[in-house]
Amino acid sequence: MNHIVTVQDAVTAFADFMEPTDAELDAIEQEMPLILADVDLLDAQIITLDRLPNEVDARRIRRARNRVLSERRALANRNAGAALPGVGA
Repeated sequence: MNHIVTVQDAVTAFADFMEPTDAELDAIEQEMPLILADVDLLDAQIITLDRLPNEVDARRIRRARNRVLSERRALANRNAGAALPGVGA
């Protein structure tokens, strides 16, 4: 006789009580400008998938890439400043 085993852990892994903590939501909020910049870069790259990029497309991709780099730098600077004790006091 085979016993049927429940997969309670797999079912409850996505239960309502498993929501993000306030710290996780704050981290997402801090990273949101970078996430949006990445989305803009992907949009600009997706536009050029089915055709050769023209000058406007190339500028759009270049601006989006520069924005991503700028947001990464800003996020790294914010995180570095928050991690160092006594900075900005």
